[in-house]
Amino acid sequence: MAKADNKAMAGGATRLVSHLARALREKENLTQKALGEKLGYTGSAISAMETCAQPPSDEMLVKLEEAIGAGLGVFQEAREWVRLEKFPPHFQDFALLEKTAVTLSMFETQVISGLFQTDAYARALITGGFPVLSDQRVEELVEARLARKALFEREPVALIELILDEATLHRVVGSRDIMRDQHRHLAELAQRRNVTLQILLLDCGLTGEQAGLRGGGMTLIETLKHERLVYMEPQDESLLLSDPAKVSLYAQRYAKIRAQALGPRESLAFIRKLAGEEQ
Repeated sequence: MAKADNKAMAGGATRLVSHLARALREKENLTQKALGEKLGYTGSAISAMETCAQPPSDEMLVKLEEAIGAGLGVFQEAREWVRLEKFPPHFQDFALLEKTAVTLSMFETQVISGLFQTDAYARALITGGFPVLSDQRVEELVEARLARKALFEREPVALIELILDEATLHRVVGSRDIMRDQHRHLAELAQRRNVTLQILLLDCGLTGEQAGLRGGGMTLIETLKHERLVYMEPQDESLLLSDPAKVSLYAQRYAKIRAQALGPRESLAFIRKLAGEEQ
C-alpha cells in the first residue's frame, strides 16, 4: 500500500495516536530523530507514524508508552484499536465480536482458520493471495491475525470449536515444511481444554450424506449477551446474520456436519499422522 494511500485511509485510532505522539514528543522537546533513538527506530519511522504514512506497530506503541506516555496509558489503550484498524474493513466488526465471544463454532473448507494459523502459514497465505499486497501491508495483516490468538488465553474462558474439511490439511500453503509445522500446531491446540477440533473426511460422502458441501465455511458465535449470530465471508465480503430463523438453519447444518466428522480423538490422531508423514 502506498504511503499516500495509508494517509488517506488511516482510521481514527491511528490518527489520534499520531497526533498525541507528536504533541507529547514536542512537550518533551524531542526531535523525531531523538525520539527514534530512544525507541530504537529511525527518525523517518517516527515521521511516518506521525503523518499516518505508516501506522504504528504494536511494539512501537509499547515503547511510546514507556518513553513519552507520561503515565496516561493512552498508547497502551490504543494498541487494541490500532490493531483492529489493520484488519480488512469487512472483518473489523466481527473481530470485536470474536474478541468477547462466549463460544465460537467454526467450519472451514478452504484454509486453516485464522485463529489456528501459525505465523509462517498466515504470512504465506496472505502474501500469495490476490490482490497483491505490499510487504508492509502483509506484515500488518499477519500481526493483526496473530494477535487474535489472545482469545485462547482469555478470562473468562471462551469455548472454541473448529471443524476442518480434510482438504484444508492437504492444500499446501507456502511449503511442505510450513504445512508440517501447521499440523503440529493444530495438534497442540486440539489438546487445550477449551478447544475441540474435528476433521470432516474427504470420503464422508460415501455414506450418502455430506452436509458440508453446500455454502462453504461459517462461524457460529455466541456473544456476551448470549445472542447467537452466524458470520461468513463469501469472496472477501462479510455477511453477519442475526435473524433467528436463518441462524437456526445454519446451526442445524453445523450440527449435522459435526456429527459426520471424525470425533476429537480420532481427529487428533489423523492430524498427528499427517505431521509424521511429512517429516
